[in-house]
Amino acid sequence: MLYRHMVLTYRKSRVKDADVRRLVLIAVLGVFLLVLLLRTNTIIELVTRYSYETNESLEVRINDNYTLGVKMGLNLPKQNEFSISLERRNRMPPRNLDLYPKLAKDHVVIVLYVHNRPQYLRIVVDSLSRVSGIGETLLIVSHDGFFEGMNKIVEGIKFCQVKQIFAPYSPHVFPNGFPGVSPSDCKEKDDHVKMKCEGTPDQYGNHRSPKIVSLKHHWWWMMNTVWDGLKETKGHFGHILFIEEDHFIYPNAYRNLQLLIDLKPKKCPDCYAANLAPSDVKSRGEGWESLVAERMGNVGYSFNRTVWRKIHRKAREFCSFDDYNWDITMWATVYPSFGGPVYTLRGPRTSAVHFGKCGLHQGQGEKSACIDNGVVNVEVGDADKVPNIKSDWEVYVYNRQDGYKAGFRGWGGWGDIRDRQLCLNFANMYWASESQGV
Repeated sequence: MLYRHMVLTYRKSRVKDADVRRLVLIAVLGVFLLVLLLRTNTIIELVTRYSYETNESLEVRINDNYTLGVKMGLNLPKQNEFSISLERRNRMPPRNLDLYPKLAKDHVVIVLYVHNRPQYLRIVVDSLSRVSGIGETLLIVSHDGFFEGMNKIVEGIKFCQVKQIFAPYSPHVFPNGFPGVSPSDCKEKDDHVKMKCEGTPDQYGNHRSPKIVSLKHHWWWMMNTVWDGLKETKGHFGHILFIEEDHFIYPNAYRNLQLLIDLKPKKCPDCYAANLAPSDVKSRGEGWESLVAERMGNVGYSFNRTVWRKIHRKAREFCSFDDYNWDITMWATVYPSFGGPVYTLRGPRTSAVHFGKCGLHQGQGEKSACIDNGVVNVEVGDADKVPNIKSDWEVYVYNRQDGYKAGFRGWGGWGDIRDRQLCLNFANMYWASESQGV
């Protein structure tokens, strides 16, 4: 009995010791994991950020080695003081937080990307000020570099939260070297072997024009920055609306867009986006009693993070296509690579119009601005002031439409290997910085 009692006592003691050791081990592991997670909080952020996506999209990201920014070796141009100052501005919080302290739960972020056409910008800003619901959301204005006149217009906005971001690698920020103009650069159709100049010509034998390539660079930098780089939006899972400085926005645009986003999974589950305007920029809509599904347009288009991830995975296709236009690049090579039609859903009456008559980098001056008689004559009827989309409408699908498609070679202007590499670096810059703890 004594022996048995001693054995039982010994066993209980061992059990207690084992329990204590187990508790100590669990506590140590808990502390270790807590420290690890605090030091690598970007992991939590990344998991949260992409939990909204489908399993398929997450698997592709892992297979493509994008997750946690494991693609390294960025070779961005060495920044000057001007470029660094723009980066600092990009980290500033939105203005008007005292007037609009909270965003609506279902808000659609609006991104307005601009160059240097102040007369255009005044018109789009004025139209936005009249949009119903604009005070519920965040307006991000993305500048292709820094221009004081454009900056002052945006600083005068009081109708919503507004944040400015400035492309720090814009050509005019680098006046003496790439991505601006370098003294050793080839020009026009120079033979780089004979002239011993720097540059790779496009498919038509033309060398890069910094003012032209900045269009595509700015769009791509902006997309990567808004979706993956800004504190205010990198956790945003809903749609983001993209407009330009020569788009007039109707008063009902925001409410109509909210309706389209809500109807899209029910009425057009295969649609990638929601648009405020027809893909034909000259059209004002059909005026039907139905929704319309067609190819993605470039006026007032919106999509969510899942679609952005699909676009981002096509960075190599986007950056290597020889066309300086971002939209033509998307239509001719990125969208066709998705493996099926890329439809967008819109209403039968436009809620945004393109009023610019000049291309990029034209119309900057007050007298030379490309607007009829210095003003924009956009007819805004009563139907354009209130939501005019009905939830019981059917969807008419345009199965075949004119426009740029797979197989189009591009208009050129994007042949320089330096531009292509900078473009790829933009696609990876936020992933690389996160993995390095920057």
